[in-house]
Amino acid sequence: MIDFAQCIDQFSQQAEILRLLAAGIGPDQARWKPDPESWSILEVINHLADEEHEDFRTRLKHILDQVEGLPPNIDPQGWVTARGYNQRDLSESLSRFLAAREESLAWLRTLGSPDWTVRIETPFGGLSAGDMLMAWLAHDLLHQRQLIELRYLYLRQNADPFHVGYAGDW
Repeated sequence: MIDFAQCIDQFSQQAEILRLLAAGIGPDQARWKPDPESWSILEVINHLADEEHEDFRTRLKHILDQVEGLPPNIDPQGWVTARGYNQRDLSESLSRFLAAREESLAWLRTLGSPDWTVRIETPFGGLSAGDMLMAWLAHDLLHQRQLIELRYLYLRQNADPFHVGYAGDW
């Protein structure tokens, strides 16, 4: 069963981890991509900021309030280019994510003891409030992993004439 207080703590801790993963990154590294299909650190951070407000919090509120119909449409993949994520400033983007997370935490703390089993039907099947909460937490973890990989790949590429092999296999 969901320990809601623990989830709130985890959201707070994960925001701090994301902040640290973006700390000390210069503009070139922030915009760097290992290949054209990958996202940069800057794109990941801006994605997280927009998802925080326009996706997870909005959808969880929609489910808990049992609003008629589907939540508003979103386009996270399309936002990357349409909103020019890679042309933004990393510090400002990170501040925007952290402010949005603080808003989310403040809202989550007002919920008391919600019914995590309430559901909506989507084109992809049923989705409960608990599903959305757990997906939101997992989303952070997926992007933490992505940021770690981007930092590793950037280090490996820029270590020349040295090598990172002694560290072990990635």
